[in-house]
Amino acid sequence: MTPPVPAVEVRDLRISLDGVPILTGIDLAVAAGEWVTVIGPNGAGKSTLLRAVGGLLPAPDAVRLFGTPLGALRRRERARVVATVAQSPVVPPGMAVLDYVLLGRNPYIAPLGRESVADLAVVHEVLGRLDLAGFSTRELATLSGGERQRVFLARALAQGATLLLLDEPTSALDIGHQQEVLELVDQLRRTHGLTVLATMHDLSIAGEYADRMVLLAAGRIAASGTPEQVLTEDLLAHHYRAHVRVIPGPHGPLVLPTRPTPPPLS
Repeated sequence: MTPPVPAVEVRDLRISLDGVPILTGIDLAVAAGEWVTVIGPNGAGKSTLLRAVGGLLPAPDAVRLFGTPLGALRRRERARVVATVAQSPVVPPGMAVLDYVLLGRNPYIAPLGRESVADLAVVHEVLGRLDLAGFSTRELATLSGGERQRVFLARALAQGATLLLLDEPTSALDIGHQQEVLELVDQLRRTHGLTVLATMHDLSIAGEYADRMVLLAAGRIAASGTPEQVLTEDLLAHHYRAHVRVIPGPHGPLVLPTRPTPPPLS
């Protein structure tokens, strides 16, 4: 029986920026419908990995999406397959929320054409799901950081891609909206077969939602496996230089930062 084609397949990915090696020999496969979260200390190469998978950095021979080499996909074809939520997307000045989310429908609109009734219906549905229906006419610049983050996610979901790349998707959200956004993404993954490749700093939240985790350190994969296999006190202490306790939770390991024991006073 032929094994299923991975949604993402990365082989010997090497990325250098300004002559500095960032990723050195990354091998990674993400199954269709899987949620994989990449963690690691600052500068480990997490965002660079997502940008390469999304076609924003040159790596056409090292990345395949659903069996097709990245370099063989035209820009509009790639946009129908993969949608990215970056940490700090560029927003045109003066743009309203509805118009920004409609940009996610561009891969389906003919050149010089206009959005259809179906395109608008998709956008309004996504805005409603993310509790943004009342913000349609607001300019993005007037929104809070958390509200803007939900709008960025709305544009990606409106794109209708089967692979979602999330680069720190909850960094600007309060805890309530963090849970709402991640629950929505997970619901879409389960009901629509969405594949998720994410980076996250909050290790406890990452462990609750990921099927599998990848720990990057110094541009290489230091560990890969289930959250229970990757979120260990020894691995986190070594690669993050952090003092933590890891305790079992109902949906995954919970990582608790702890103060180091001070040396005794002499």
